[in-house]
Amino acid sequence: MPRPLGEHDVEIKIEYSGICGSDLHTIKEEWSGTSYPAIVGHEIVGKIITKGEKATHLEEGDLVGVGAQVYGCLQKDCNPCSRDLDPHCPKSVFTYNTKYPDGEQAHGGYAEAVRVDSNYAIKIPAGLDPVYAPPLMCAGATVFAPMLRKGVKKGDRVGVIGIGGLGHLAVQYASALGAEVVAFSHSPNKREQCLKLGASKFVDTSNKEEVDAVRRSLNYLFVASNSTSNQYNEFISWMDFEGQIVLLALPKGNMSFSPGEFIRTEVAITGSLIGGVNVLKKTLEFSAKHKILPIIERYPMEKVNDAIVQVDSGKARYRVVLENPKDSNL
Repeated sequence: MPRPLGEHDVEIKIEYSGICGSDLHTIKEEWSGTSYPAIVGHEIVGKIITKGEKATHLEEGDLVGVGAQVYGCLQKDCNPCSRDLDPHCPKSVFTYNTKYPDGEQAHGGYAEAVRVDSNYAIKIPAGLDPVYAPPLMCAGATVFAPMLRKGVKKGDRVGVIGIGGLGHLAVQYASALGAEVVAFSHSPNKREQCLKLGASKFVDTSNKEEVDAVRRSLNYLFVASNSTSNQYNEFISWMDFEGQIVLLALPKGNMSFSPGEFIRTEVAITGSLIGGVNVLKKTLEFSAKHKILPIIERYPMEKVNDAIVQVDSGKARYRVVLENPKDSNL
């Protein structure tokens, strides 16, 4: 049974739901604490079919998206919420595998419908094809959020390593912001595609000559790969002085560094979680304006198990979107 519809909530008939790596980690309990049965999926797009009496900014029939969070207090006296960091709100509820304050389990988008706080149902811009919107609700916001916070701008030299579900979007956003983008990958067959997505340069990380040519050149490096801990000293060597390395993926294990590298280069390493309400709105608006779209594979919802295997195998290019039947009745 779904949780009761609250006065600030909306119920969404799901049309599309993206598959994120977080879904697989949760299903397989690779991140401890999965509460079964768990309905995963936090890249949701669909139409509002009913709403609570205080969800006044949305109407039935509105096409909306839901990302990885479905509640935050959004109060001005809340430290993270007041800074557009509502994913860190102490009262935050993520889209699945967490509980609401009343004890009800939150469930995600591998379903026909979902109920969420209306503040976290974001209108899909008219110029954005809804089938491409689900990956923007998590992957898109995840890579765009730190670019916004750090003020990536025209003329910045931005590296992206890991040209997959996150990385291929990071290249597009950085390019649209006016940065000179360097795409790093150990797969040389991705060179042409990266250049088409907006990269100024492609570096085959197995080619020493190509790597040496970019040392001490980057202002930012967005790490979208599950890089091993011993690779970070190499990454630091790519950075200009005072450059910033931003972790977007969550590799297993601990990371190790040579402290001297930080002192000699003044390079910083940081991370980024997901996008809050305002970041999600900006992500969708920017994507529509600059025609930033994920590269997707489409599966009917009934083939969800096949789609999960495709993602888990690493063969998906680059995001997978599940589709409910158009005539599905609730």
